[in-house]
Amino acid sequence: QVQLVESGGGLVQAGGSLRLSCVASGRTFSVYAMGWFRQAPGKEREFVAVLSRSGLTTYYADSVKGRFTISRDNAKNTVSLQMNSLKPEDTAVYYCAADRNSGRAYTDQYEYDYWGQGTQVTVSS
Repeated sequence: QVQLVESGGGLVQAGGSLRLSCVASGRTFSVYAMGWFRQAPGKEREFVAVLSRSGLTTYYADSVKGRFTISRDNAKNTVSLQMNSLKPEDTAVYYCAADRNSGRAYTDQYEYDYWGQGTQVTVSS
């Protein structure tokens, strides 16, 4: 069993930046593909960014491409999401997820086995 704990959310003005972090328990973090997903009020949870086990493959949703960067530090069991040029439409609860099986950077949330509790990001206009 893996536990994921997100941090770094908060309230920021449009155009600002936040950095989300997700720390995973356990000693096998390096074998997991990792992802960030988000859910806005009244909407379905959606893919934001994913990162393969190797860290060499990343995918981003079109809505965040060029503004968000996903990265991992296996020595610290951490995956991060740097969010720049934030927009009000980025307001959502952001979830960290881990895929224990393939190690590939799938964008389908149903490929992911473990989820954090979420961290709120609110962008004011």
